[in-house]
Amino acid sequence: MKEIKNISRSRAQESSAAIERLYITMRHLFNRGFYKPMGVSGETLREALLALRPEIYGSIAEEKVELNGLLYVIERLPVGIEECRYINLTSDEGYSKSHFQPIVPPKRRRNCYRIDDEQMNVEITRGRSDIYDILTHLTFIFIESHKIKDKVLIDDEGSVSRDWQKLEQAALQSKKLTLIEREKAISHAANVLGRTFAEVSDIYDDFANAAAPDRFLHIVYWLGKIAIEEVVDNNKRTITFSPILRERLGHHIYGDIWATNIKKTLADNGLLERPIHIISANMHSVMNSVFAPAVLASKYKGKGEYQIYEDLSASGSKELRKKVEDFALQHGMISQPDESGTNIDVQIFDTAKFDWKKTAFPSAKINGESPVLIVMDYAFGEQAFETIDELLKPYKVDKKKTFLNVESVSIMGKAGILQGGKGDIMIATAHVNEGTADNYPFENQLTGAMFEGNDIPVYEGPMITVLGTSLQNRDLLKFFHESTWEAIGLEMEGAYYQKAIQSASKIRKSINPDVKVRYAYYASDNPLETGSTLASGGLGTTGVKPTYLITIKILEQIFNC
Repeated sequence: MKEIKNISRSRAQESSAAIERLYITMRHLFNRGFYKPMGVSGETLREALLALRPEIYGSIAEEKVELNGLLYVIERLPVGIEECRYINLTSDEGYSKSHFQPIVPPKRRRNCYRIDDEQMNVEITRGRSDIYDILTHLTFIFIESHKIKDKVLIDDEGSVSRDWQKLEQAALQSKKLTLIEREKAISHAANVLGRTFAEVSDIYDDFANAAAPDRFLHIVYWLGKIAIEEVVDNNKRTITFSPILRERLGHHIYGDIWATNIKKTLADNGLLERPIHIISANMHSVMNSVFAPAVLASKYKGKGEYQIYEDLSASGSKELRKKVEDFALQHGMISQPDESGTNIDVQIFDTAKFDWKKTAFPSAKINGESPVLIVMDYAFGEQAFETIDELLKPYKVDKKKTFLNVESVSIMGKAGILQGGKGDIMIATAHVNEGTADNYPFENQLTGAMFEGNDIPVYEGPMITVLGTSLQNRDLLKFFHESTWEAIGLEMEGAYYQKAIQSASKIRKSINPDVKVRYAYYASDNPLETGSTLASGGLGTTGVKPTYLITIKILEQIFNC
């Protein structure tokens, strides 16, 4: 009799299955319209997240509360959400015209509105990726809140530990705590969180803001309080999706408005039929790369090549940045802040108005008509497809179609690296969409050789486009890196950009079939290295040189330098 082979799944396969379950469950709950995260309906999400154990959420599967992961998530959620039992995800439904003041999380561009003591509305205008992102983060903090509850709840009647009583007194203080009061509160909080006094002390101030220096205690208290009430009073937290959001999602409503506004600006300025180069980057690197070296030449004479960009990136350099921006606005730059709801600002550069001698590219060789640069701020996940797909469509006015003469699309982004460290550069040769069979090979106009000799390690290879950076774990990433995929990094938009470019150029024929593409990323983190994930903090000045080096290489190609 033939021996039956023992078939067992690897951790990478289990992780991949967990991500798929998360993805399918979130779509199901969205279609349903509401769910209770800590009830039966949210159980699949919780179980999948605990099975996955993403690197960014650290000790999510352990009894102790995860502090770095909590900080990462809190910075991406609106202030006060820990107090809210009802969270309503909405479309843009007119709250901006009401008395409600928008609350924008420090690390995510989304408008949120505190409706009352118990309800927070979160506007979703950036597509499904925004929903996956916020639901994952909420699931994480709710899991952590129940860890707090388990530590402090003594019986089913609602009796709580002495540590919790003392923490409550400190958290509800209206005045700033003295050092002695604060350290007493940290001692009680450490017991509640299953952490050491030193661990809590080290991260305490990272949660603070100007209005609430002791915000850490406030967050821990409210997370625990609502979790206790869920168990004792059966008063469950509820997440709802507004009918308008469910109706609008996936129909490119915001992307269409955004793209039409850009094309109208091009038409109004006589730029619609000129050669166009689209660049996805931040709102400073192209402007600074073109104008800053000339505008600030005297101030930075004899200083390092990238010192000027480091200084411009510093938080206290507002006047320096304004000087460059004012010069740019007088020499061909049009600034177009977003009014569509996509949260993607745009700059348009008419190079016909450049005095090339007053730029960083005096040797530019422009063949034919002067090009127009459309610089768009970063999209978020699937939003990349919506925006580029709409932008590459012809401009229609009174039944007249004008096709855009798009010569290139360049994507400069930040990504997680799977070999190397923060600040290194990755040149993509293909994008592989995680969880599907979709893959997008292309001919990248940028090569690793172009970046050599700049004291920054450069890697070339496929990039994985992931459902969410907070859904990745070591086993899955090692599989992508060490298997025949040989992936060098992970990001959230590449496959969606390329999908839109290929459909516009190869199928719809709305742009040049030989449009040039450029993809380059700088590493914001290494999720395979403990202490180097996104939860370990930002790049600081480490990201300045690779950002500008990539931007300059893109511009050199466009300007034929």
